[in-house]
Amino acid sequence: MTLQLDVEGKSSVNPPVVQPAGAKDRSFSPVNVFSHTALIAWTLLVTVPFVWALIASLKSTGEIFGDSPWALPKELLWENFSRAWSKGVGDYLLNSAVVVTGGVIGTMLFGSMVAYVLARYEFPGNRFIYYLFAAGMMFPTFLAIVPLFFVVQNFGMISTYQGLILVYIAYSLPFTVFFMHAFFRTLPQSIAEAALVDGASHTVVFFRVMLPMAKPGLLSVGIFNVLGQWNQFVLPSFLSPQKPVLSQGIATLLGSQRYENDWGALFAALTIAMVPVVAVYLIFYRQVQAGLTGATLK
Repeated sequence: MTLQLDVEGKSSVNPPVVQPAGAKDRSFSPVNVFSHTALIAWTLLVTVPFVWALIASLKSTGEIFGDSPWALPKELLWENFSRAWSKGVGDYLLNSAVVVTGGVIGTMLFGSMVAYVLARYEFPGNRFIYYLFAAGMMFPTFLAIVPLFFVVQNFGMISTYQGLILVYIAYSLPFTVFFMHAFFRTLPQSIAEAALVDGASHTVVFFRVMLPMAKPGLLSVGIFNVLGQWNQFVLPSFLSPQKPVLSQGIATLLGSQRYENDWGALFAALTIAMVPVVAVYLIFYRQVQAGLTGATLK
């Protein structure tokens, strides 16, 4: 029991807090210990290679393969980045930026429209279309690469921005529709009905009312699409051989190291490829968390 004085100076006794029978201290439960251990291991697994590549990008080839690869560089060799840039990394980065920007914008626009219609309107075939998109997430890319190549070739879009953007949109639509469908179903229908009563069209309701309310979900799935499309290697390798993106360029640099032996430039190129996606996630990670938990909390 604890003794406290109230505002008038009188003493009052607070009863002790009794813990319910059978309640346990969950902070030291085996499940929490295991989950925290797994998270720490995963953090190290992701962080250590990134830090090592960042350190190696400022070293010479001799220091990279020296006695202590984790030692700090004796001199910061910023010219590694300039050599990597001169080997075409700048062009690869531009191609990736253009394709991913167009692909993510198109994916978010068409994916959110499809998800909204499937979530809010009942019509024959609604569930069939939804399950068709959901099944698209399980379809391996390798099975579609040959017919997809001939389709893109027949349209004359091999090694073009628009061809790769359209393929990226098709590749990312199933997950976007699946994610946003669940999010749109959590939004209150009464707000959309009130807007319709006030004379707004279905298009206005979607773009001016429902889409702003779905901003957390849009940001979350947008980040996943940026990461997936930025790191895509199989599709551009077959569909854009003459206009390679960053992942193709790094693979080309890796293959040339057996002749050039310029590993500092290679790690500089790896750093250039990793930094943009890491920066995007660090900037929007709060929105990602809000979008992932929003549907569950609602």
